[in-house]
Amino acid sequence: MNSILKIGTRESELAVWQATQVQNLLKENGVSSELVYIKSEGDVDTVTPLYELGVQGIFTKTLDAALLNKKIDIAVHSMKDVPTQLAKGIKQAAVLKRASYKDILVYKGDKDFLEDRQSSATIATSSIRRKAQWLYRYPNHSIENLRGNVNTRLKKVNENDWNGAIFAAAGLERINLRPENSVDLDWMLPAPAQGAIMIVCRENDSVSYEACKNFNDVDTALCTKLERDFLRTLLGGCSTPISALAEVKSDRIIFKGNIYSPDGKEIIEIEKEISIKESNQLGFNTAKEILKDTRAQNIIHAIRNEKN
Repeated sequence: MNSILKIGTRESELAVWQATQVQNLLKENGVSSELVYIKSEGDVDTVTPLYELGVQGIFTKTLDAALLNKKIDIAVHSMKDVPTQLAKGIKQAAVLKRASYKDILVYKGDKDFLEDRQSSATIATSSIRRKAQWLYRYPNHSIENLRGNVNTRLKKVNENDWNGAIFAAAGLERINLRPENSVDLDWMLPAPAQGAIMIVCRENDSVSYEACKNFNDVDTALCTKLERDFLRTLLGGCSTPISALAEVKSDRIIFKGNIYSPDGKEIIEIEKEISIKESNQLGFNTAKEILKDTRAQNIIHAIRNEKN
């Protein structure tokens, strides 16, 4: 391959780190590349809560446009930000090996309030999923909106009178920003595909696809597919209180999924274990099973009405 592959990325430190990892992998495979920086709507508007923007793919659509307009050859995304239905003309080229899927709390002062589920505290997050799970566990807590890239959000935690804020562990750990005053939220189920990096290219670009497919991680690709199938079958979109986690254990898949009411008062959850060979439809099937519960139907109906 003689030409230089153009890698599209957002300008945040984390996005650039992720794109640089892909650039290094390409270099190891003898492919030259360069980074092309593109600002997304999600980066421009850092005030409105993500779930109020009402746009699926808020962080990806500008890169999608650049890809389809041939300004770039591949785009690198945090996979949890990618719509479950890729834009027409774009396909998945590779999924990198997953980092931590966990959510973490960066707290201020002591963290004793975490031990008492009836405690009072103020926690910041813009994620409706995190908000719902947090309020289910801590019904007396207040939730504040927190937007911006990870650097900006960490700064806001220090500037505001909050007890803490929720982050994805992978985002902070990748750029060595995880503070000592943080704790894993082992009880919180992650967003589908959290901790994974996805590379996309144009459907008809076999050169870029071939360049990237060498570093596709099979287990991560399978697990994230199942999680995203679950999300898409239930509702689709990242601004919903839906969580899923699939993990490979020897030759089996352990799958956990749930949906919460946005106020955190109701939860419908499911857990399945199945052999990898039989797992292809697991995301769809678990979602369909949850949809048999009228409570889940009511939650989804309410979310859809709110968005219309």
